[in-house]
Amino acid sequence: MQNNYSEITPEIIKLAELCRENSQVDPELYGKYEVKRGLRDISGKGVLAGLTEVSEVRSYSIVDSDLVPCEGKLYYRGVDIEDIVGGFIKEKRFGFEETVYLLLFGKLPNEGQLDDLMKLLADYRTLPTSFVRDIIMKAPSPDMMNTLARSVLTLYSYDDKAEDTSISNVLRQSLQLIALFPVLSVYGYQAYSHYHDGNSLFIHAPKPELSTAENILHLLRADSKYSELEAKILDIALVLHAEHGGGNNSTFTTRVVTSSGTDTYSTIAAALGSLKGPKHGGANIKVVKMFEDMKQKVKDWENEDEVRQYLVDLLNKKAFDNAGLIYGMGHAVYSISDPRAEIFKGFVQSLSEEKGLNKEFKLYSIVERLAPEVIAKERKIYKGVSANVDFYSGFVYSMLGLPLELYTPIFAIARIAGWSAHRLEELINEGKIIRPAYKSVAKHSEYNPLNDRK
Repeated sequence: MQNNYSEITPEIIKLAELCRENSQVDPELYGKYEVKRGLRDISGKGVLAGLTEVSEVRSYSIVDSDLVPCEGKLYYRGVDIEDIVGGFIKEKRFGFEETVYLLLFGKLPNEGQLDDLMKLLADYRTLPTSFVRDIIMKAPSPDMMNTLARSVLTLYSYDDKAEDTSISNVLRQSLQLIALFPVLSVYGYQAYSHYHDGNSLFIHAPKPELSTAENILHLLRADSKYSELEAKILDIALVLHAEHGGGNNSTFTTRVVTSSGTDTYSTIAAALGSLKGPKHGGANIKVVKMFEDMKQKVKDWENEDEVRQYLVDLLNKKAFDNAGLIYGMGHAVYSISDPRAEIFKGFVQSLSEEKGLNKEFKLYSIVERLAPEVIAKERKIYKGVSANVDFYSGFVYSMLGLPLELYTPIFAIARIAGWSAHRLEELINEGKIIRPAYKSVAKHSEYNPLNDRK
């Protein structure tokens, strides 16, 4: 009789206890050997592991040789993200494709260069023959990041130059993946929705004249309809998530795996595995679920005392998932403010007005204002706390009617641009294989013959 593939047997439970018992490192040793856990110091500043021209995250300024927290800034290739967003919004056009060009090629495109890139992406937005039927529709996964990673690895088999790591070939592969991520993500969701939830199956072909943001909404919705504001805000979300320095987990993964000399598909699959982790790409899902719980527990959403008490309960592990966290507040790098959240906020309010969700937006605003006060009072913190981009992005996606299953893939659809830029930069500069050190703290012991072991 065949065993249940997913069953955790008593034998496995016993072995897991043995694994835990003999793999526990004394926490005091991290301090003794000055190990910066998470490759960050106590203030959140990351350990310097490399150099990049792709992007810069700034949260401190230097005053009299001291690091002083400042308003958060984010630069793509030296250009302030606030100026990038302000620029294409003022000119009433979409910005993600321009951002892709800037990140990959190091400068803002002129009109002709941008048109050429958009045509190239449109041409690449076609999957191999029968790929949807043979790959995406078979054994659909309930996790879209799993589906996306599997699709990326499978594309290796369709590429005659999969192992070629020349810059021109990796650029070609990168552009194809940037173009295909929306298609792979949405089709994966449609298959899951049909086979797991019994919903009607519809597969729209992407339209070459549409932007990336427009194509996502076109592919996702049965009637392919969306408002101008919906597409504009989704486009802004893609721009804000496209890149965030070389030190975030998935981008660092990209550079580590690239440094080994492996192929593009393996590299991007590894990055997707990193982003799938709830500590990295799934934070906005937690924010949305936290607010859903809050809206049920707090009777009067405008009563600040009630909201404050709920936040206190969150920190004291008495509310929501009992994790002791206020999701969407705080960031590993930013302290005073996250520039992406600041940019997002105004557009979120506009969308909430269009959707008739002013009351919900007001609740978000109250939490954003009260949470830092509550955290400062309840916790010993070493740096300021402010709303991060996930605080509002989940609210935006829910207002757009995006299913929770696509929240993290939307992040990936944007971040593939940054991953590609960092992979190319790592290859161009021909760095050594990345190999940080780990100090062994295990005691040495003698080898005992098998018959002498207890």
